[in-house]
Amino acid sequence: MAESIRDHEQQHLDAVVDKVKQAEVVAEQDINTAARDRKDIERAFGEVHLNTGSYEGMTDTAMSLRAQQQMLDERQNSWQRATSRLDVLQKLEKTPYFARIDFQEGAANKPESIYIGLGSFADSPDHFLIYDWRAPISSIYYDGGLGDITYQTPDGPQTVDVKLKRQFQIKDGAILTVFDTDEVVGDQMLMEALGNASDTKMKSIVTTIQKEQNQIIRDTKSDLLFVQGAAGSGKTAAVLQRVAWLLYRYRGNLTAGQVVLFSPNQLFNDYINQVLPELGEQNMVQMTYLQYTNRRLPKIQVETLQQRFSATTSNDFRNVAALKGSLAYFDVVTAYANHLEQADMHFRDIKFRDQVFVSKEKIAEIYYSFNENYHLGNRLSATRETLIKMLNRRISSEIHDKWVEETVQNLTKEQVDTLFGDQPREFDSEEKEYRFLARQIVMQAFKPVQLAISRSRYLNINAQYAHFLRHVPKLLNLDDYQVTDMQWNDSVDATLAGYRDHQLSLADTSAYLYLYDLMTGKKGEKEIRFVFIDEVQDYSAFQLAFLKFSFPRARFTLLGDLNQAIFTQENSRTLLGELSTMFDPEKTRVVQLTKSYRSTQQITDFTKDLLVDGEQITAFDRTGDKPHVYVADTQSALHARLIDQLTANDAADETTAIIGKTLAECEAVAEELKAAGVHATLIRTENQRLVSGTLIIPAYLAKGLEFDAIIVWDASATVYGDESERQLLYTICSRAMHQLTILAQGELTPLMSHVDQALYVDETK
Repeated sequence: MAESIRDHEQQHLDAVVDKVKQAEVVAEQDINTAARDRKDIERAFGEVHLNTGSYEGMTDTAMSLRAQQQMLDERQNSWQRATSRLDVLQKLEKTPYFARIDFQEGAANKPESIYIGLGSFADSPDHFLIYDWRAPISSIYYDGGLGDITYQTPDGPQTVDVKLKRQFQIKDGAILTVFDTDEVVGDQMLMEALGNASDTKMKSIVTTIQKEQNQIIRDTKSDLLFVQGAAGSGKTAAVLQRVAWLLYRYRGNLTAGQVVLFSPNQLFNDYINQVLPELGEQNMVQMTYLQYTNRRLPKIQVETLQQRFSATTSNDFRNVAALKGSLAYFDVVTAYANHLEQADMHFRDIKFRDQVFVSKEKIAEIYYSFNENYHLGNRLSATRETLIKMLNRRISSEIHDKWVEETVQNLTKEQVDTLFGDQPREFDSEEKEYRFLARQIVMQAFKPVQLAISRSRYLNINAQYAHFLRHVPKLLNLDDYQVTDMQWNDSVDATLAGYRDHQLSLADTSAYLYLYDLMTGKKGEKEIRFVFIDEVQDYSAFQLAFLKFSFPRARFTLLGDLNQAIFTQENSRTLLGELSTMFDPEKTRVVQLTKSYRSTQQITDFTKDLLVDGEQITAFDRTGDKPHVYVADTQSALHARLIDQLTANDAADETTAIIGKTLAECEAVAEELKAAGVHATLIRTENQRLVSGTLIIPAYLAKGLEFDAIIVWDASATVYGDESERQLLYTICSRAMHQLTILAQGELTPLMSHVDQALYVDETK
């Protein structure tokens, strides 16, 4: 019976593939036609006669050029559409679909069958052979088993009776496996997907999306969607599918350029950059928070990931850093900016030829001359208008100065031509021509002044930020944050000393930019519609509030694992509470993903036991080896054990990442392996590419990545001795899919003291 089902499905598959191939031929013809037409139009462009002898001739020429350009744009669009379509068809030819659903709608006589794949395909306008996984009806596949299932359509909810759910594994047009299930997504299919070896690129999870993930993907109502997911629960993959679904759902009204993803590091961006193209979509804007701030402060060196990691492992200014990351501090910056409407705005002199053109005292007098209805942005605009009027009056009077007359008399023909530009040269008198040239010369001379006014260079943001930092103790009670006046003043001195060397911490950068935006009346980037923030547990509440301010019209999807906070540590616990004050609770949705799919049950059970009062984690039923722990007395013994494990992993065809706590430790390991003739790639910075083979990665760059095998380097008491590093160690261990080895020299980290010894193999006993 099973064989006859498979034969029947293979016949159907063959018929679909044949029609896909026919469509490919048509798409190729469309591409060739569009390309040929484009060349013809481009050739015609070169033959257009430029008739500039009369106004009518110039108008005709302009209209002809415009028509040609429109035709060229149309052919280019046709070519792009046909090329994109061919790309989808070529993918469908190899794997047309992965599921079939039979369902009965209402009182229909017989069930209807649909097949679901990466893209839609129809052999006529109303006859779909394959439905895109993002189509409303496809959610039936992800959201339930057999029986009555309700799904959302553009016309409202629709209920159908699901009679059959069939899943396929297809490769190169041949069915490898076919099985029926009453599950959301059958464990057999999921097991197959999870058992595969890791790669340096994240894969699409379209075929194995779970019900909870599907709720994340298809959410349209939430202004804030917060996804708390255990390590390996598929939260990042689900969110990438969400981007693809949104681009499909709002096609024509939403482009990839209106979607921003903030990721933990550039290495992670490289890891995920194939997921959306694999689904036939352009990549959204991807950046780290550091890159976002850096692009606005090109002359400032903002604290790097490595520097930030080093800073968070020391106790210096820890309470000050917590204060600067709080929502209360965000409110303090807001309150200080409001105070600037009455007093204390700092200005610079506007100079002309090393002389004061408008003094900072005069600018302050103008700025505060407007009534209380003028708020910061309006007050600045009104000040700018007043200064421009002063400049125009000065230009009008300067025209009569002797230096201007001498300059006009000494102009060469080329200089005169440049000053006239496209202006007509017919003047009623020599006097009027002289006045025109004189005004052009004076305007050129005053160009630096004009730029200083138009670009608000008379604002002294550096002095303003310094004044703000000194002013903070007047705006909040430092005792509430366990910060003394001396600690605060010392931190201000350190911040300003760093700034003089063109360096700022990430916390100060956020406050600096927010204050500047308030002072200048900036309202954020309103064209951005969706903002995604991955590893949100490593963001401070201040940073999130600043991003919400910076993207005022965007809906936010935040995802992370509160068990993996390596930069914010205990502050991550208060994150959900602080988020509730930033977003409307009625439009906030929290989704918890508790099942971990990345690791074997043995690794998941071990990593779960590392935590104290951690978020709930359930292991997927996939078995493997227990983690191995080896404690050596000497460094040489530790290196020997490392090489043995690498040899075993290579023999098992498993990709290995050796994760050390710091870059210095990783560099030392890399040197030892090189001396032993073992090839491994050291990842020093987030801008490197992930390559195949053994990798050596510092802990702060491992976020979001996964590997077949993980070797934790030197998990000793001297390296991981502080309770604050528990989440860091959990993060490192939870990168492993199939194999986890923990090496230590001397005494094992006390962070493992309460882990059930039955959950791992202690090789040293």
